[in-house]
Amino acid sequence: MFSIRSLLVAVLMLFSAASAIAAGTEALLTPMPEKPAAPDFELAGPGGEIYKLADFKGKPLIVNFWATWCPPCRAEMPAMQRAWEQVEAEGIGMIAINVGEDAETVQAFLEQVPVSFPLPLDTGSTVAQRWPMRGLPTTFVVSPEGRLVYKAIGEREWDDPALLEQVRALRTE
Repeated sequence: MFSIRSLLVAVLMLFSAASAIAAGTEALLTPMPEKPAAPDFELAGPGGEIYKLADFKGKPLIVNFWATWCPPCRAEMPAMQRAWEQVEAEGIGMIAINVGEDAETVQAFLEQVPVSFPLPLDTGSTVAQRWPMRGLPTTFVVSPEGRLVYKAIGEREWDDPALLEQVRALRTE
């Protein structure tokens, strides 16, 4: 059963996705002109491994916020995996932070939709609250210098060549 908070997040997510589609930006990433610093995090994954923002310093990082109860979140995970398979060897990081759920829930999801990139757990939603987001899924691209340079509200085809080119352009030589 959904909590009121979950329902509100879902409504905001749908509104955000509809706004992005209406604006014609559903395929690509939206630049963040102010380029604020990415809020720090240190979170455990379903298996207890620890993930920190600092672990990804020096390379572009895709940071996705998602939940298993969110249909667009679930729908974009296979495309994220396909994108990960393309960019992992290119020095680009990817992490999908689960918002508000426990390890057992995420592990059950992974049995249905296997992914190999990190899925840390923000069980108390404290990390998600520090990032500039309105709903799920929301994804940010962090520059090698730790700045938020792009965001995507709603589902994306992460293996889209034009979208990945935006991320690849951030790599330092």
